Amino acid sequence: MGTSQWPRLIYAVAFCLIATIVVADYHPYNAGQPYYYYQPPSYYYQSPPPPSPSPSPPPPYVYKSPPPPSPSPPPPYAYKSPPPPSPSPPPPYLYKSPPPPSPSPPPPYVNKSPPPPSSSPPPPYIYKSPPPPSPSPPPPSPSPPPPSPSPPPPSPSPPPPSPSPPPPSPSPPPPSPSPPPPSPSPPPPYVYKSPPPPSPSPPPPSPSPPPPYHPYLYSSPPPPVY
Repeated sequence: MGTSQWPRLIYAVAFCLIATIVVADYHPYNAGQPYYYYQPPSYYYQSPPPPSPSPSPPPPYVYKSPPPPSPSPPPPYAYKSPPPPSPSPPPPYLYKSPPPPSPSPPPPYVNKSPPPPSSSPPPPYIYKSPPPPSPSPPPPSPSPPPPSPSPPPPSPSPPPPSPSPPPPSPSPPPPSPSPPPPSPSPPPPYVYKSPPPPSPSPPPPSPSPPPPYHPYLYSSPPPPVY
């Protein structure tokens, strides 16, 4: 023990001695015993014991490992961000030239004026009437011969009646039936005849060149006349 603990030890020993003396001299009040004057014992000072020649060395330190932890739940998952990439320099920039243009650009747009109209308009349409119908059939046969002449007039005096009258003259033959009128033949179907093609027009002139470009020049109006 170090020297800093000696005062405390002295106080503890003195307190124990005082307490022992007080307890030994305590007597409860008894009326039967004669009263006598209590004389406290004389106080004896006890000096502290001399210190030991050399303090005892402290005991060697013994390491006590902590008790094993209780089976606690696993620690929460701690996200570990991936390590930053190694500071490798970026690859050098390689300039790639644009591809060469096509061998030849397309020709400029040439305004082609519409072809001129044909030199002569087509002839007007001429309607051709259908051909006349076939010739009419021959005329009907001539009329029949006239009837026989009338009988002679009667005599002034009638003859005696004959037993039978004379047979009448034979009747004239009936006229021959007239032929039926010709059936109107239908007109032939209409055949459309397209007009003849126009004479070959001369080839169109070469396309006129585009008009020259005149830049627009703004001219300010003249000043007003007062």
